[in-house]
Amino acid sequence: MQFLIKSTLIGIVSGVLLGFFFKGIEISLGIKVYTLLLNIDYIPYLKELSLPEWGEFLLHLIVSILLCIILYSLIRRSTWTNKQMMVRIVLINTIIGFLLYPTTALSTRTPALTSLEALSFWIIGHIVYGVILALLFRKREN
Repeated sequence: MQFLIKSTLIGIVSGVLLGFFFKGIEISLGIKVYTLLLNIDYIPYLKELSLPEWGEFLLHLIVSILLCIILYSLIRRSTWTNKQMMVRIVLINTIIGFLLYPTTALSTRTPALTSLEALSFWIIGHIVYGVILALLFRKREN
């Protein structure tokens, strides 16, 4: 039970920080990475819903929590050092960022697929998200 509580809290904290980072980029620079984060235009059934921003953000947090449960269960079974965990978690989240970015082509609300600014901030955000996860997941080493 403690495993689920810890991974849920880490998912919420890291998901909120990623959301704030992308919201700040969108407000200050006008690059729609926050809109991309919350975008559900390409998901069957969900795209039919007219959710307010907080509803879309809640869906983002659910995804963050599920990812944290998966990653934390992997970490608990591993013999990774904190350094190995940092590298691997950041790498996993960077790959996730690259895999998700093309969904921007499926909506008119999100940045253009060819926007290098949006892609850069999107990847930076996922790297930062990975660093936050690794720091929160870190093991006590004696």
